[in-house]
Amino acid sequence: MAVRLNLSALRQTKWYEIVLRFLFGGLATVATGMIAKSFGPVVGGLFLAFPAIFPATATLVEKHVKEGKRSAAIDGVDRARCAVALEACGATVGSTGLICFAIVVWRCLSGGAEWLILLSAMLAWAATSILLWQMCRLRAHPRTGRRNWNYPNG
Repeated sequence: MAVRLNLSALRQTKWYEIVLRFLFGGLATVATGMIAKSFGPVVGGLFLAFPAIFPATATLVEKHVKEGKRSAAIDGVDRARCAVALEACGATVGSTGLICFAIVVWRCLSGGAEWLILLSAMLAWAATSILLWQMCRLRAHPRTGRRNWNYPNG
């Protein structure tokens, strides 16, 4: 699967879906703040890597894929499951990259030029995310054994 930007999907998004994403993001932010207040900023900072809107995104992706297949008189359960799995893979990759970013900043922030630390952390995030995404792409599909996992037909 290639990473691409699809602006036409914005027209398919309803207002309440955006509100739901903001609600989940806000709840995750409040939870992270409470964890940071109780256990300190180091532990709280690690929770900032949690994909805050993933729960809302996963349910909305499943709903959209099923509706799209239903309009074509096809059962879209398998395709929806694969679409959500791909979203989860992307969220995991991004979160792992953010954890690497946080570790670099945490370990290096006590000394050195801030711009160099942030640049190093950004490179750690990018390298980790790209490497993990490539590993996900090259992994064999569990049912078919094919590489470059795509949605099943139907």
